[in-house]
Amino acid sequence: MIKLVDIAASRARMVMAFILLSLLAGGFAYVGLPKEGEPDIEIPVLFVSVPFPGISAEDSETLLVKPMEAELSDLDGLKTMTGTAAEGYAGIALEFEFGWDKTTIMADVRDAMNNAEGRFPDGADQYSINEINFSEFPIIIINLTGDVPERMLLQVAKDLQDRIESIDAVLEASLTGERAEMLEVIIDPLRLEAYNVTAGELINIVNNNNLLIAAGEVDSAQGSFSVKIPSSFNDALDVYSLPVKTNGDRVVTLGDLAEIRLTFEDRESVARFDGVNTVALQVVKRRGFNLIDTSALVREAVAAEQATWPEDLKAAIQVGTSNDQSRNVASMVSQLEGSVLTAIALVMIVVLASLGTRPALLVGFSIPTSFLLCFALLAVMDITISNIVMFGLILAVGMLVDGAIVVVEYADKRIREGVGPMHAYVEAAKRMFWPIVSSTATTLCAFLPMLFWPGVPGQFMGMLPVTLIFVLSASLIVALIYLPVLGGVTGRMSRTFGRASDVLRLIAPWWLRAALVVPSIMLVFVGAMMTLNPAYLSGEAVQTSGFMASLPGMLAFFAGAVALSITVGSIRIERQAKRIKAGYRRSPFGWVIHVIAGNPIMPLVSIGAIGFLVVSVFTYFGANNNGVEFFVENEPEQAIIYVQARGNLSLPEKDALVMLAEQITLDTPGVQSVFAFAGAGGLNSNTAGAGGPGDAIGQLQIELIPWEDRADYARTHPDEVTLAQLDGDVVIATLQAKLDTIPGIRTEILNLSMGPGAAKPLHLRLTGNDWEQLQLATADARALFEETPGLTLIEDSRPLPGIDWEISVDVQNAGRYGADVATVGGMVQLITRGIRLGSYTPEGGDEQIDIRVRLPEQDRVLSTLDSLRVRTQAGLVPLSNFITRTPVPKLAQINRIDQERYFDIKAGVASDLIKLTDPETGAFRITTAGDAETDSAVQSQIDAGTLVQTVVNPNERIATLTEWLEAPGNLPEGIGYEWTGDAQEQEESQAFLMTAFAGALALMFIILLAQFNSIYNSVLVLLAVVLSTTGVLIGMLVMDQAFSIIMTGTGIVALAGIVVNNNIVLIDTYQEYEKYMPRTEAITRTAEDRIRPVLLTTITTMAGLAPMMFGLSLDFINGGYSIDSPTALWWKQLATAVVFGLGVATMLTLVFTPSMLALRVWITTYVRWGAQLMAKLSLGRGSRAAQDWALERDAKRVKAPEILWAEDPFVAPEPVVALKAAE
Repeated sequence: MIKLVDIAASRARMVMAFILLSLLAGGFAYVGLPKEGEPDIEIPVLFVSVPFPGISAEDSETLLVKPMEAELSDLDGLKTMTGTAAEGYAGIALEFEFGWDKTTIMADVRDAMNNAEGRFPDGADQYSINEINFSEFPIIIINLTGDVPERMLLQVAKDLQDRIESIDAVLEASLTGERAEMLEVIIDPLRLEAYNVTAGELINIVNNNNLLIAAGEVDSAQGSFSVKIPSSFNDALDVYSLPVKTNGDRVVTLGDLAEIRLTFEDRESVARFDGVNTVALQVVKRRGFNLIDTSALVREAVAAEQATWPEDLKAAIQVGTSNDQSRNVASMVSQLEGSVLTAIALVMIVVLASLGTRPALLVGFSIPTSFLLCFALLAVMDITISNIVMFGLILAVGMLVDGAIVVVEYADKRIREGVGPMHAYVEAAKRMFWPIVSSTATTLCAFLPMLFWPGVPGQFMGMLPVTLIFVLSASLIVALIYLPVLGGVTGRMSRTFGRASDVLRLIAPWWLRAALVVPSIMLVFVGAMMTLNPAYLSGEAVQTSGFMASLPGMLAFFAGAVALSITVGSIRIERQAKRIKAGYRRSPFGWVIHVIAGNPIMPLVSIGAIGFLVVSVFTYFGANNNGVEFFVENEPEQAIIYVQARGNLSLPEKDALVMLAEQITLDTPGVQSVFAFAGAGGLNSNTAGAGGPGDAIGQLQIELIPWEDRADYARTHPDEVTLAQLDGDVVIATLQAKLDTIPGIRTEILNLSMGPGAAKPLHLRLTGNDWEQLQLATADARALFEETPGLTLIEDSRPLPGIDWEISVDVQNAGRYGADVATVGGMVQLITRGIRLGSYTPEGGDEQIDIRVRLPEQDRVLSTLDSLRVRTQAGLVPLSNFITRTPVPKLAQINRIDQERYFDIKAGVASDLIKLTDPETGAFRITTAGDAETDSAVQSQIDAGTLVQTVVNPNERIATLTEWLEAPGNLPEGIGYEWTGDAQEQEESQAFLMTAFAGALALMFIILLAQFNSIYNSVLVLLAVVLSTTGVLIGMLVMDQAFSIIMTGTGIVALAGIVVNNNIVLIDTYQEYEKYMPRTEAITRTAEDRIRPVLLTTITTMAGLAPMMFGLSLDFINGGYSIDSPTALWWKQLATAVVFGLGVATMLTLVFTPSMLALRVWITTYVRWGAQLMAKLSLGRGSRAAQDWALERDAKRVKAPEILWAEDPFVAPEPVVALKAAE
């Protein structure tokens, strides 16, 4: 393997060509890769839905859901199966394990549904199968408003829909707020009575004439022919001329009995945008396309469509956009790019201050080269650039330079000793080959198990280990292949630069040379900015479009780097060489380590002190932590407000209540736009699986002023609002307080912050087949939730209060009159949504329109049933003779999971609460943290230990509630429970991260054992992980952070691979030194020689992540900076874990590792002395062992500082004279 370095050095031109190709390929890949806000996750969930108009929830469960469950329960890889039986609908949600074969499973689901469909009753619509994907949420909303007829607004929206959907990158542009058209046949009851036609007769005639009958085939000698009898409707005239009966010579048609008109279906919802009725287009992009570019194409399509409108139409219809995700993604990419550049700059400053200009440039070269190689690999793997990928690059900045720093530092040392640049860099790469490979491999081992993270959190965070694996693998190639060749070549170039510096030193005074450094730095900066923003000098912000656009910036950057190297070299102050003092002198740190390692007591003291520190930190953190959370709490920029009310409310009543909340929301400062929906409907938003409350009568989907625009808004509206009041959490809290003043309704706000955990943290599910017992158990559990302090927004899925009308048919009486249930059902449909005759496609249209027969609006009431009659032999008989109407409790929906019924109870947890417990009595009370801090009596009790303070969080509340659930007798027999939702995801993620942590340690142990061939040294290296965890806890205490299962847990696992690198370097050097010097001296020399690269690699990693830890992001393109932006808040906990964990672990490792090595030395020394003593006592002085020890003791008493070898004086040999034979 090491021969690869020699091969690369001997083919320098080939390697330089590879470097150039790598840069070009990576650059093109980055420009071409799609940019996403969140990772493109494919959720292994399928939804099977079966509409059945008019069916009840109980019948839907029996006739639809159970047959589907029976057929679908045996699918391979099925994880959970959830069923929903509702009025007019049945659905099954199938969740599979990640890694599913979607094509095969969907085929199996279709086969199973085809079997189940054969068991459905007549009247069920065709089933549909849908899947869910994070990329299939709208990227932009196009809303159309205006005082125009509804049909015109809808037609304009459909034309715009067709244009937008013609874009290749657009998957669909679905309409929201529209009503489907239908051909309405309104029967006149008076005409029915005049023509002596009953409703039942009309229903039979209509159904019998709207059929497409396949009559079979006719086989004859002339051939085989299919026969069909088409009798469907082709246009409205066919419906109008449909014969109903004959009246003498005259044929009575449907047009004689009814009014036929083209209209819209009954309104089920009302949609408004900023208080005005609207029709909206939700644009969804295709997977794999750039979100930012797609949004721009949609805007261009909208502008192009508007250009075709007449001027009157342009004035009448207003077109707007909202919820534009491209703005969020562009802001995220810009901030993360700024964070990457900030990290690179800080790392370069650290390296420049430590190693000098040329080594710093070589180390700096490894950063963009590794990044571009990573982008090339991402392009090959067809992975989009998301915020997870970008943060992976930030996390990798400090790690990927470790190998380059070690190689450059060693080569620089050899160059100062007089070795040529190429030989020095090749020797450095060969000497550090296995330590670099080993340290990189151990780092990769920490991230490899994370590739198998299950569930949505694993898919969400899965690109982080992939990115780090790609980047670190690329850095290995750069450090061991590219860097030696480039260092040798630039070493020769540096001689040229050195001669240029000498010439400049001769022709210009020092002050002028120093002044030239400033424009050189400016040229480097301008070149870097022009590479990212080709229009930087013009003051515009333009993303680079490719290599040619960035080429001027690259050339300027290169010219600036050359000028900077020459000018910095020319101002270097060369001091007069001091007299060389022979001998070895310890550094101050060397004296510290010598004191520790030089005697048998200090290693024990040092180890004990560090152990006491670790135990103290763990103990203090356990008593003073901020609790555990699943994901990072982020500042909201979008939210959904659910308006809740109960009762049999009509749509106008629902709309009136929603309008009250809408007006308050529009009047709240900080709210930019409001989409209001009364009744059914709403925008398709990524709620991370969180559904709305069951009693929601409408919702408001709001968009706050974008985070980056809030400062300008506050500055331009000083009398309206301050910047602090525009904070997303403050706006939401203010809005909630105002909404709570509306009488008769409740409101609940769902923060649509990015991430996998957005649902209510407490989600209890009770299961069982006994409906009555399940309802009672749910009522008891709901009461427990209500009594538990700290819980908010409590809801359950029990049937809502309300009534349904149940129409019972006396079958015997109905049969006596020649009627049946089907006849009664048809008549009931006449007063509800109508009887569907069929559908037709109007001329010039491309969508089918339903044809429905029903009574006039004033007759569509239940009392009309009393006046409807059935024709019998005895004449016309009212329906009231054999039907009864009874109000029954409303049962709109039945939920099932794994073929059992269930109810859910959900709740949130109030923030900033603490629990104060008396350890003696167990009594406790819950209060706010602010009140406890201001109460001196409480603080004194806490300090005295008479009160124990714990943070109230979801985990703590779940533990409290579980005690009641586990207590015997609280839940009836046959009723089970489980914590699901975020709690379940958190438990799975926590278990996985612990397993991944153990797996990473095992993999690293194997690698270390292979390298060191020592169990003691391998275990010693891994002990740094414990020290890093101590640093993580200190970081959370200092930064006042909670422990995030996903972010902090990921940071701890990542640290396991990072912190061991320092120990690897120390122990590898120690094993080399102990071969030719005393072991205690080898320990001291190791600490002295390796402290510089150890501190350098640690500081670079910390410097790269420090801006993210403080939430700082610099805008290198437009100028300025931001602190605690929504993007930065995501990563603060992970960055804090790595920075503090690595920093504390490094400081402790520099003392702990030498102490452990010295401890082994002294233990083995005392063991050997003890063995010698025992041998002397048992064998006597005459034994060979005793004689050898006596000689060794006498040799140590010799005071000669050096061994003098006696040499004989040199005597020149006599010349040999050749003798000639006598002639």
